[in-house]
Amino acid sequence: MNNSALKRLFSDRMALLGIAFILMLLTVSILGPIVRTDKSPKANKQFLELARKHPGFKSSILLLPRNIEADESVAYQWIFGFQQLNIEIPIKEYQLIGDSLYVKPWNSMDPNLVNGQLIYPLDFWENDFSDEMIIHRTHYLGTDRYGRDLLSRLLSGTWISFTVGLISILISLLIGLSIGMIGGYFGGRVDDIVVWLINVVWSIPTLLLVIAITMALGKGFWQVFVAVGLTMWVEVARIVRGQVLGVKEKEFIEASKAFGFSHFRILFKHILPNITGPLIVISASNFAAAILIEAGLSFLGLGAQPPQATWGRMISEHKGYIITGDAYLAIFPGIAICLMVLSFVLLGNGLRDVFDIKGENSSQL
Repeated sequence: MNNSALKRLFSDRMALLGIAFILMLLTVSILGPIVRTDKSPKANKQFLELARKHPGFKSSILLLPRNIEADESVAYQWIFGFQQLNIEIPIKEYQLIGDSLYVKPWNSMDPNLVNGQLIYPLDFWENDFSDEMIIHRTHYLGTDRYGRDLLSRLLSGTWISFTVGLISILISLLIGLSIGMIGGYFGGRVDDIVVWLINVVWSIPTLLLVIAITMALGKGFWQVFVAVGLTMWVEVARIVRGQVLGVKEKEFIEASKAFGFSHFRILFKHILPNITGPLIVISASNFAAAILIEAGLSFLGLGAQPPQATWGRMISEHKGYIITGDAYLAIFPGIAICLMVLSFVLLGNGLRDVFDIKGENSSQL
């Protein structure tokens, strides 16, 4: 993409809005647990006493030392969350009396309660008790049915959507680009086979095909990448084939053949650079489709498995609350999906205008 194309793209306000939102979510995804209120692995810290608290709810947590050291790698903790080195107890209030700390926990059924309170001697903490042993949190979007911070779960789900979208696009490009270029360039019987294969796969509903592949590979994280990628190559192959059919008739391709250049060189050095525009546009559109497919799989329980946070599973877990006063538990992840998909659609529309893609060549079979 040259400088003039970039200027046209950034002059499109809607495309610019989509890019800004995508970059914001990408930043959140990269920073991971650093920007989350719940920094535990996969934002899965559960406090059943704090379940379904309203947005803006504030909680106080007492930290008790566990005398353990982190045994997870830095990379693992960066991606999934920091290992918890303290026992956390939600409390309503606390006070220091003499050499003891008296706390009133949310869990009124704790067998260690004395007159409704827990009592800890201050020397229980090796470095003496301080106010840092009690942390205060604000749950800006409230808590879910398990007492987990809803905003942290939403933020944790961003990297799932980005990762699934990115790897699925790479898989679909690898397969679709290869098949589409071979069919469009060689033509004849080879092209007939490619068209037949595209039509067969195209006739199968996408979600049903994804579910079938997922059931064959098993439910899990990496299986989603493969399943989504194996269903999205068809559209890439159609567009690539149509573009190659038009480009291969150009004079410079005929000249390349006359000079005796190999098919590989002609395909990847002369044809591929001339069809990158449509590829970029379809990649942005397919990214949005991959996010929707992943959300659908997670909603059905076939995506990344618990306790990993995914937006589709969050909707599935709280769909029963839509008709209650806690409908926001399912609405917030739904809004997140809509905004991310809309952002990629706006980006795709902006890229389409930049490359001035009409769609005639990309739709021919």
